[in-house]
Amino acid sequence: MSVLLVIPARYASTRYPGKPLVEITGASGVAKSLIRRSWDAAMSVKGVDRVIVATDDKRIKDAAESFGAEVVMTPESCRNGTERCAAALTALGSGYDMVVNLQGDAPLTPAWFVEDLIAGLDANPDARVATPVLRTEGRALRGLRDDRAAGRVGGTTAVFGANHNALYFSKEVIPYTGQDHADDAQTPVFHHVGVYAYRPDALAAYTGWDAGPLEQLEGLEQLRFLERGVSMLCVEVQSNNRQFWELNNPEDLPKIEAMLVEMGQD
Repeated sequence: MSVLLVIPARYASTRYPGKPLVEITGASGVAKSLIRRSWDAAMSVKGVDRVIVATDDKRIKDAAESFGAEVVMTPESCRNGTERCAAALTALGSGYDMVVNLQGDAPLTPAWFVEDLIAGLDANPDARVATPVLRTEGRALRGLRDDRAAGRVGGTTAVFGANHNALYFSKEVIPYTGQDHADDAQTPVFHHVGVYAYRPDALAAYTGWDAGPLEQLEGLEQLRFLERGVSMLCVEVQSNNRQFWELNNPEDLPKIEAMLVEMGQD
């Protein structure tokens, strides 16, 4: 099985313009750009044949090439990371059995999240798309709730059925639970990890569909698959005592830096 890993990155983010070039300081005091940290995370994943950065911005291209990344330029018309992955695959040609989308806003994504995702889709030949979900602990759930209470669009939550096929994804905290949980206590809420694995045919079909009402309301690209009746496998991953958070808003930067320090990661 041949696997292509794509890091889609755009400069003109609505919530955080220039986000891929934001500097993040680790435990050693060394600052690295978000795109560099995403590249380093991608390069640590086993079982991947090729890693590329897909962008439409020369500033990101120059920054990525400066640390040795392979870059594929994609159209400005790409509306989200999935469309950018599809454009990158078209530019590179066929020859891949699976395409992984490691979105460039999750520098804390450990390699085993992606490796487990690849293995999960590979083990389910009927599945066309897969994505990881992480059961939250009390501290992470409070972070999700705090974002919503402050009016910030933060992390995404996922609900899925007994067969682990996704039922829905939302920027709201679902399912509802009014309970308080200790920092390290497991909760019934699953944090959606912004990584996807696609069969090439599902990725090609995606670009031919218009965004549906749910995708437009939530601003979540994966809902286009659900609205078109394409099942998405949710692969539960384990934190192994690693903290996870995405860089969605400027307010997330100090939180991520604090996590890096706490975990001793450079």
